[in-house]
Amino acid sequence: MRLDGELLQVGGRGYDLSGYERCYVVGFGKAAAAMGYALEHILGARIEGGIVIVKYGHTLDLKYLTLCEAGHPIPDEAGVKGAREMVRLLRGLGPNDLVLVVISGGGSALLSLPRDGITLADKQQVTKQLLACGASIGEMNAIRKHLSQLKGGQLARIIYPATAISLILSDVVGDRLDVIASGPTVPDSSTFADCMAIVARYALELPDPVLRLFERGLRGELEETPKLNDPVFAKTFQLLVSSSTARGGAESSRARL
Repeated sequence: MRLDGELLQVGGRGYDLSGYERCYVVGFGKAAAAMGYALEHILGARIEGGIVIVKYGHTLDLKYLTLCEAGHPIPDEAGVKGAREMVRLLRGLGPNDLVLVVISGGGSALLSLPRDGITLADKQQVTKQLLACGASIGEMNAIRKHLSQLKGGQLARIIYPATAISLILSDVVGDRLDVIASGPTVPDSSTFADCMAIVARYALELPDPVLRLFERGLRGELEETPKLNDPVFAKTFQLLVSSSTARGGAESSRARL
């Protein structure tokens, strides 16, 4: 990412900042403070505001962004409070607003806002069982997505109709965008039926409210996570920040020097 005058270049795409009324930055993950710091360096006072949620101790001094420290790998109340503040910031944005989202490993635990009827204690119990049973990261995140108000593309729902640019630092083998941090800004391919299959596969003894929620989802009484053709993704762009991307950027910068 670089800024040329008012033109923000992101992964080969250009965004004319003069065409946006407001610019916000939000983030979550163990590297979110460092990523937010980099965006502050690039954008400076153009940032209207924002919040990044990080693991305890993974902090930096930020000028334009609010920093929230929270629990990982087990979510805690601090993470829920930070997620609520993020929703408050993003709710009601318009088509001429821009949101930069920085995502890194650990985001699934740190961005924690349970669905209605599910408590933080329920999510903590589910997380502990998933960590102990040997479920894959994809299986764990399918469950997490369907217990959350933000994961599995649901953060994109809240940001829409604003434009969203996600910078995603992968910690997942295969770099699947719908698995990294439970894919809050990308379409979700998992379903309530998948969740029930995972529960059966590992003989999980989940809290009653969680099982009732999954059963309601199976009956079609609850809205699924947004899928590929959902209009909320019409104004989203995802840039996977891999080791090769970072190395290429560093070599390009060195060449210019």
